[in-house]
Amino acid sequence: MDKVNIKKLAAELNLSAATVSRALRDSHEIGAATKARVMEMARKMNYVANPSASNLRSHKSKTIAVIVPEIANSFFSQAINGIEEIARAHNYHVLIYQTHENVEAENAFIRSLLSGRVDGILISIASGTSESRNYKDVLPVLPLIFFDRVCEDIEAIKITTNDYQSSYTATKHLIENGCKKIAYLKAIDHTPAGKNRIAGYVNALKDSEILFDERLMIDTRSEQENVELIKNLLQTQKPDGLIASIEELSLPCYYACRELSLKIPTDVKIISFSNLKTAGILNPSLTTIAQPAFEMGRTAAGILFKILNRKEVELNQTLVLDSELVVRDSTQNLY
Repeated sequence: MDKVNIKKLAAELNLSAATVSRALRDSHEIGAATKARVMEMARKMNYVANPSASNLRSHKSKTIAVIVPEIANSFFSQAINGIEEIARAHNYHVLIYQTHENVEAENAFIRSLLSGRVDGILISIASGTSESRNYKDVLPVLPLIFFDRVCEDIEAIKITTNDYQSSYTATKHLIENGCKKIAYLKAIDHTPAGKNRIAGYVNALKDSEILFDERLMIDTRSEQENVELIKNLLQTQKPDGLIASIEELSLPCYYACRELSLKIPTDVKIISFSNLKTAGILNPSLTTIAQPAFEMGRTAAGILFKILNRKEVELNQTLVLDSELVVRDSTQNLY
């Protein structure tokens, strides 16, 4: 039996091949009734798309790029899962690039992707301070969507979470559970997400009539250094609560407390921005601000494919998804 192609489908439907092709791609140019007719006939005739031929005709790579700071981070691994789910549904491949928080590496990735290797880019920016970024070079050439860590001074689609409110809620939770001296472990503070988390912490203290003490807010560094930094903080400032602004700081808090023989939550309560699947089995279990990582990935990818399929999309919009405070034993009030 001869293989069914678009021309045969078009002849059977008495439509042009271009109309059938657009209907199969779910183009907004084709009405719902016509799309339904085409899809039904495609099923009846066992039509199977030829990806290679389609790619050649459209000059599409059928590949998208995802640029993230770190794949090992639970948030980004879950976001990538969401992106891949949508990409598979559109028969697309996903290329993943890790910047390891290096702006120069990020710039190099973007420059290489402008060669036509991919049809669009999803990016969560590195936290470095460099201003030499290539985002404005990308937008006229490829669809570019920011997620989680975004660039504020550029008109583009951005998918974020309510970082300010999440940090505010976390700080208030510690206060309501008896904490009066809450330390904050800084990270990614050159990004909007990091700045908003700091602001939420500071304003929650203010609204609870607790004076902000800059000695309780420390800069963090490498994983090995962070344990010593946190130990020094606990020994010199003696906070009764810790807020870890990123997931990578949560375990160093536990290590520091263990090495100092401090009991969690009796001596110090800990809360962290984290999507760690093991948070519930830590001893004690860790209270977290869990971001909707999977849904954020799906949302960002869904919008990208609307653009690729020429559907109408507002190209300068910011979508804000809500994070969830998951209360566990590390912030329990024992009194």
